[in-house]
Amino acid sequence: MNGKRVTALSASLLLGAGLSIPGAQASAPTAHQAPVPRSVPAPIVLFPAYHFTKVKYVVQNQKVDASCPASGSFEDWFLVDTPSKFSRSCQDALMTLRYRKDSSLPFNKRFSDQKGVEFKFIDYGKTSSAPFYDAMYTALEDAGYVRDKSIVVAGYDARLTPDMGGFLKRTKRLIVRTYEANGNTAVHLVGHSNGPIYAQYLLSHTSADWKAKYIQGFTPLAGNFPGQGLLYPVIFTGLNLNDFTFPTTASAARTSAKMYLSAPSTYLSMADPSIFGDREVVMRDLSTGREYTPMDWRQLFKDAGLAKARSFAAHFIGSVPFAPSRYWPNVNVYAEKGSGLPTAVGAALPSLKVGQVVTANTEFFTRDGDSNQENITNNAVKAWSGMSCHFSLHNNRGVGHFDLPSDTHVLARLIRHAALPATGVKESTAIIGQSPRTRCPPCR
Repeated sequence: MNGKRVTALSASLLLGAGLSIPGAQASAPTAHQAPVPRSVPAPIVLFPAYHFTKVKYVVQNQKVDASCPASGSFEDWFLVDTPSKFSRSCQDALMTLRYRKDSSLPFNKRFSDQKGVEFKFIDYGKTSSAPFYDAMYTALEDAGYVRDKSIVVAGYDARLTPDMGGFLKRTKRLIVRTYEANGNTAVHLVGHSNGPIYAQYLLSHTSADWKAKYIQGFTPLAGNFPGQGLLYPVIFTGLNLNDFTFPTTASAARTSAKMYLSAPSTYLSMADPSIFGDREVVMRDLSTGREYTPMDWRQLFKDAGLAKARSFAAHFIGSVPFAPSRYWPNVNVYAEKGSGLPTAVGAALPSLKVGQVVTANTEFFTRDGDSNQENITNNAVKAWSGMSCHFSLHNNRGVGHFDLPSDTHVLARLIRHAALPATGVKESTAIIGQSPRTRCPPCR
């Protein structure tokens, strides 16, 4: 394995639990960093990170867990500050998806919320729906943007993959509305962490003509396109969604882990063996001494006795392809990444039992990255360098994963790129699965 070892004490920081909110400390770009664009800039459509979209769960006579309130509601997003009578474990239990084993249904139609639980977006499309990015909004406002008009948020249910929950139809509708509300100006997509996966799905499921009309460009901030190694141990330990810390009791860890095991996005976020190969160890079973790399995922699930989860993994790992040329987005791409920080990619656990508690002595495996995603993940977007559209990947050494969206240099480049000419896609037709005939001009 290419990497270092750390204990859970430092791993909690690697996961972002100890990071301050970027919006609380970052300042907007200053005039000397980049000129304010003189042309009409492209409106910004933001795709937030995993569980960075504000959502609400309305509960009515639930029978999932008798120890939890039968009715009420709770909200979910990273660093949520809304009080709730539902404990963290109750929230995890009620957010766990049901699976209907019915071969007559498409695989992505077999998942649903628990009976008595309803999922709702909070302020969909508005900047208030993703408060973590306030520093970005402020910097954009200083450059002439207007919240909820030329800055909008394409939120999504983070438990689901982008072929579920009406994501594509809803997001296309938001983009068209934003285009029209800004004088028929093509929009610039910005995604952070898992957000770029959803943007990539959109771009690979729309025609070249649609993109030529509505999309000016795309800025992925640490796009998690091929997944990351750490999601493999998380299915055994769980992870608290409100602050990205580990559960501290076996019961809480088990409930949390079961929620992750039920969610299609968990597998989409796992390191894709077609990209990672065996370059990192993601799990070590201390009871047997066996190590597992992404290439060993089938054996890992088999050894853990997770047959249903193994079928989910087979369907969802790598299910939003991006590297082969037929899946390239074919719009101008201005990617950003962080680097130079130790990043947890795997863990050594006592066994392959679901519901294990991470302690100060738990050993984590690390390699270079942005503190949350490893370099293999963040460099994978280089596959797009062969596009005839513009492609660039800017390395922000020493900038952490959760600091990228508020970094003044990153924001200055975003503002500059959003003022460039739109992607010129002339030849039409290709949608995912077809031979692409789209051609883009070089960036000016």
